[in-house]
Amino acid sequence: MDIKKIFGSVLTLAGIGGLVYTAVLYGNNSDNTRAMIVYGVLGALFFFSGVGLIRNTSKKV
Repeated sequence: MDIKKIFGSVLTLAGIGGLVYTAVLYGNNSDNTRAMIVYGVLGALFFFSGVGLIRNTSKKV
């Protein structure tokens, strides 16, 4: 595997983790709105950058 694909996979998994943690905080009716916003934005940023990195990595044939 290419190093870019590995890094993209790590970013995608970190993004999924951040989004899941945000959903857990939201589901528990947490009063800490700032933490939910920060984790949600960072999770979305990591997720979409990881997916974009995997998608744009060229295949070597």
